[in-house]
Amino acid sequence: MANSDLVVVKLGGTTLAEQQPTLTEIAELSHRRELVIVHGGGKRLTDWLDRLDISSRFAGGLRVTDDAALEVAVAVLGGLVNAELVAALRGLGADAVGLTGIDGGLLDCRRQPALGRVATVQGARPSLLYALFAAGMLPVIAPLAQDEKGEVCNVNADDVAAGLAGALHARLVLLTDTDGVRDAAGRPIRALDEPAAERLIADGVIDGGMLPKVRGALAALRSGGSEVVIADGGAAQALQRALENGSFGTRLRLSSAGD
Repeated sequence: MANSDLVVVKLGGTTLAEQQPTLTEIAELSHRRELVIVHGGGKRLTDWLDRLDISSRFAGGLRVTDDAALEVAVAVLGGLVNAELVAALRGLGADAVGLTGIDGGLLDCRRQPALGRVATVQGARPSLLYALFAAGMLPVIAPLAQDEKGEVCNVNADDVAAGLAGALHARLVLLTDTDGVRDAAGRPIRALDEPAAERLIADGVIDGGMLPKVRGALAALRSGGSEVVIADGGAAQALQRALENGSFGTRLRLSSAGD
C-alpha cells in the first residue's frame, strides 16, 4: 500500500551553500513527517578524481567506476559529502544520521560489469529505516552498496532513491538542476506517463543525466512508489512546491489519466 506521508528526497551534487534553502526545508519538514534523504555528489567526486589525475567517463548517464575511482567515491560520497550534509541538517535542528546502502544490507544490488565497480538496485530491506523513524531520526544515505558477491560498488543516487521509494511505498522527489523533463522542443513536460517516457527515451530526447532519473522514477512506480516528481532543486521552496504544486516540475505515473 502506498504511503503518501513518507517521502524519499534525492539531493543532487551541488555545494552545501547552494543547497542551504532546501536543507532548511528538509529540517523543518522532518519534524512533521518521515523523510529519507539520498544524496549524490557527482560534481564533488569529479573534482577529486581530477585532483588525483583519475579520468571520469560516463555511459548512459552513469559513471564508469574502476577500482581507483571507487576508492575515491567511497571517501567522497560515503565520507565527505555525507558527513557535511548530516552536520548541516543537525545544525538546522534535524536529528540526521548518515548511512550508506551497505549499512544493515539496506540495498540489494547487482553488479553491472560493463561499468566496472557499479551496481544497480534490485530491491531494498527497509527495516533499518523503520527503526530510525521510530527513534525520530532522519536517514541521510550515500549511494554506495554491495553487489551480489559482497563487493563494494558505486550506485547511481537516482537509482538508490527510486529503489528505496519503491520498497517504502513512498513518494519520491528527485531534486535536480533543471525544471523537470523537457520535450524535443525544449518545453517542460508537467505530466509524463510510462509509454510517453519510453518514446522520449527511444527518440533520444531523454538522455544523459536525465535518463537514469526517468528510468528510476518508472522503476519506483512499478515497485510500489506512490508518486514521483522531478523538479528544480534550486528554485525557491522547491521541496514544498514539489509536494504540493502540480505545475512545478514533472510528475510521472505509469499510465495516463483514464487508463
